[in-house]
Amino acid sequence: MHVFVPGILALAVSLGAVASAAAQPAYSLLIKGGHVLDPKNGRDGVMDVAIANGKIAEVAASIDAAKASRIVDAAGLYVVPGLIDLHAHVFHGTEPDAYLSNGLAAVPPDSHSFRSGQTTLIDVGGAGWRNFNQFKTNIIDTSKTRVLSFINIVGSGMKGGPAEQDLNDMDARLTAMRILQHKGLIVGIKVAHYNGGDWNPVDRAVQAGKIANVPIMVDFGAFRIERKHEDLVLDHLRAGDMYTHMYLGNVPMLDQNNKVREYLWQARKRGVLFDVGHGGGSFVWWQATYAIKQGFTPDSISTDLHHNSMNAGMKDMLNVMSKFLAMNMSLDDVILRSTWNPAKQIKREDLGHLSVGAVADIAVLRVNKGDFGFVDIAGGRMKGTQKLSSEITLKDGKVYWDANGLTRQDWDKIGPRYTSQGDKTWDATISGAPPIRK
Repeated sequence: MHVFVPGILALAVSLGAVASAAAQPAYSLLIKGGHVLDPKNGRDGVMDVAIANGKIAEVAASIDAAKASRIVDAAGLYVVPGLIDLHAHVFHGTEPDAYLSNGLAAVPPDSHSFRSGQTTLIDVGGAGWRNFNQFKTNIIDTSKTRVLSFINIVGSGMKGGPAEQDLNDMDARLTAMRILQHKGLIVGIKVAHYNGGDWNPVDRAVQAGKIANVPIMVDFGAFRIERKHEDLVLDHLRAGDMYTHMYLGNVPMLDQNNKVREYLWQARKRGVLFDVGHGGGSFVWWQATYAIKQGFTPDSISTDLHHNSMNAGMKDMLNVMSKFLAMNMSLDDVILRSTWNPAKQIKREDLGHLSVGAVADIAVLRVNKGDFGFVDIAGGRMKGTQKLSSEITLKDGKVYWDANGLTRQDWDKIGPRYTSQGDKTWDATISGAPPIRK
């Protein structure tokens, strides 16, 4: 005869649940033995990094492998925060004449980001207040990549041609309104491609930036006597505002003796920030090498990604970063300018570092040694001996890029695996891609 005792049954169930929980490893992934470069926290050495629930759970000299369900051997590799591209164009669409605002010249973010170690791409100026919601619906909300925005002061965004010259469509109040509706998602204001001799677009962007408490970024590829680069960075930009394309050939950066002009040092003292924005026409070795030798380095390294630049001298974020290694910038300085610095510039200090509790955005990079060549927008080549590549990219703790299967087990050690839709052995927490189906 069996006697039913509710209290004993409840205790048994409870103890079973505790035992089951105890059997589960604390960490979903453990990256062991990599060289951690985490500029915000001053980490620079071989360490282990543990991940749980999409967050950084522990960073230490040695973490017990038994605590993790999966282990990555990162010996000889660099473990850094997920890269942040401060200047990209990802408002991809199908309007044939829309340029970088729902146009064909922009790049779908997921097709480019993770393979380059990037977890965050900032679209600069593609959308204005009129079409930001379209950008959010079509791109931001559907991308695995974290996509943020510098909204254009032009209401219709970066459509090129007459639209970007229309002062009547540059409304500070409506721009600020849209930013305040999407705080943290819209992180700044972009001014670009204006050909007029006045400062109206910049001043209106600054006005909107004051209302919404965000920085502005200016992209002028050409300057005029009545609208000088010197006046822009000394009189119109505020501390925390940015000039992108800093090594553009048209920027009056060097004097006749190849010395960095004094006004640029003054602008930097004022707190104006300088971004690379390589692109297809905005980086020449002559400007960059002399400036860097004199200490005029970028505050942020970025790509100006679009379909032309990615197939020319720019290529991708890691290629641009490798160019600075070729100019004798240290790896830790390059990582700083590609992670924590841009995070601060956009006031998203939840990103760009490996602090315990932070989102587990991580790039595991390899520094390849050899003979390499890097090309500027004028077709000039610089030789280098180091070139970065991405082994693994994680966003929110999920592996979205794994160049050599380092997060996986050897096939002959795990037994039969099936590829049908009902396969229960496929681990969806380790990959952003669906399982292979027959």
